[in-house]
Amino acid sequence: MNTSFGDWLRGASAGLRLRRIIARRLGWLATGLVLAVALSACTAARLAYNQAPTISYWWLDAYVDLDDVQAGQTREALNQFFQWHRQNELPVYAGRLREWQALATEDLTPAQACAQFDDVRERIERAADQTVEPFSRLALQLTPAQLEHLQRHQARGNEEFEKDFLRGNAEQRLKTRLERATSRSEMLYGTLSREQRELLRSLIQSSPFDAQRTQTERLRRQADLLQTVKEAQATPARATQLVREHYARVNRSPAPGYADYQRELIRQGCAQFARLHNSTTPEQRANAVRVLKDYENDFRVLSAQR
Repeated sequence: MNTSFGDWLRGASAGLRLRRIIARRLGWLATGLVLAVALSACTAARLAYNQAPTISYWWLDAYVDLDDVQAGQTREALNQFFQWHRQNELPVYAGRLREWQALATEDLTPAQACAQFDDVRERIERAADQTVEPFSRLALQLTPAQLEHLQRHQARGNEEFEKDFLRGNAEQRLKTRLERATSRSEMLYGTLSREQRELLRSLIQSSPFDAQRTQTERLRRQADLLQTVKEAQATPARATQLVREHYARVNRSPAPGYADYQRELIRQGCAQFARLHNSTTPEQRANAVRVLKDYENDFRVLSAQR
């Protein structure tokens, strides 16, 4: 997992706003199935989740330009996934959010932060496992033209990543990351003080996040995806296993040294999150409790709907 302090903060502050974490862990088209788990802000969460199958379909179609037959099959698979997710995962999310409300009122240790992070990661992997079969079927149906469409879409994503994280001088890149991290933090705590923004800046500066290394891993995963699809089409009987193995390589990269890099990102991210949280005032913590409570309420209502 390509984790920076900002990514972990986003997950904690929005009560399972998992969109980008999921995108990095699942790597390819499976992102579409879980993309909408926590779209938008609390005030629109219920509407967004109820529209998740449609939003996810648009996301997938943008990647591979589905034909009519694939479109029908994909819509059905999405509906089945979100029915499972609503009944099985949202109640768990609501329970975690209740626990986080209690944690938000106290100081945190890095170990406590990492325990919550690990729990989120396990829920993502559980959801990902539900996507193996439908994406195996889709992989067998993709045409050369659709794979070219996928590669063009990947290239645009790579260009966007390069623009955000690799261009400009070090100060400009730091400024971009700081603006994003501040925005995420304030979604949870409300307005940060000048001292807290300076702390956040120092935390980002000390992060081991390496944008070029992350981009290299992105390219590896993209090549891995294309190779997986080709191998699945050459040996259809092994398609499910091949997709499952691809997921495993996204979760735990075979690139030399990358697993150690991931672990260090996570370790420092947990410590950094704890430091920022421990700098917050009683008013900011009360704001965090309100935000998390709103998400809990939304997830409980959504899980009760059929």
